[in-house]
Amino acid sequence: MNKTKQVNYQSTNTYSTLNRLTEKTRNIWIVCHGIGFLSKYFINYFKDLKPDFNYVIAPQAPSKYYQTKAYKYVGASWLTKENRELETENVLNYLDAVLKNENLPTDKNIILMGFSQGVSVVTRWIAQRKINCDYLVLHSGSIPTEFNPDSFAHLPDLITTVIYGTEDEYLTQKKLNTQLNYANKIFPNPVKVITFEGKHEMSKQSLSDLFPSDDIETPDF
Repeated sequence: MNKTKQVNYQSTNTYSTLNRLTEKTRNIWIVCHGIGFLSKYFINYFKDLKPDFNYVIAPQAPSKYYQTKAYKYVGASWLTKENRELETENVLNYLDAVLKNENLPTDKNIILMGFSQGVSVVTRWIAQRKINCDYLVLHSGSIPTEFNPDSFAHLPDLITTVIYGTEDEYLTQKKLNTQLNYANKIFPNPVKVITFEGKHEMSKQSLSDLFPSDDIETPDF
């Protein structure tokens, strides 16, 4: 008889950082990539942020795979529908370990950002672990459906921004309206919306629209 069992074991994973955390640092970013990325490449989208003011941490999704049958390019995924609750707990434990390892100061702006699949990762981390942050950026991804206003009630001043491309092939007007209505119900303050001309892709230009230019340098693209 086929039977599924479970075992606990210790695992080690990497993550990437950009710039140095110093007294000059104003913003600490924790950014979770989407399916197919590796953190060491995803973090390059943030290179136009002013180095003195911005310290960026890019966690690495644990499940890596070859993207084509050429077995050359490697991507990664945070989790799938298979054993989702267990895999979510594993991912959150990993993010907890990254946060503990960084030992971040409390006098900086904390910005959590998820792109695509990373949206579900950062929102579940905030809600389930009661993570403190000042800004939440949801870029081209779907918010999990299990949240309610109590999920983020520990962050009454949270500023949430939704970013998406006007030509995103995974986004319909109906889905967009549903997501925005849902976001405005579960988050403590009305969400800000930033759009860009593009498909399901990271928008570096949109980063310059998030905060005042004295906090983040307006990139020259």
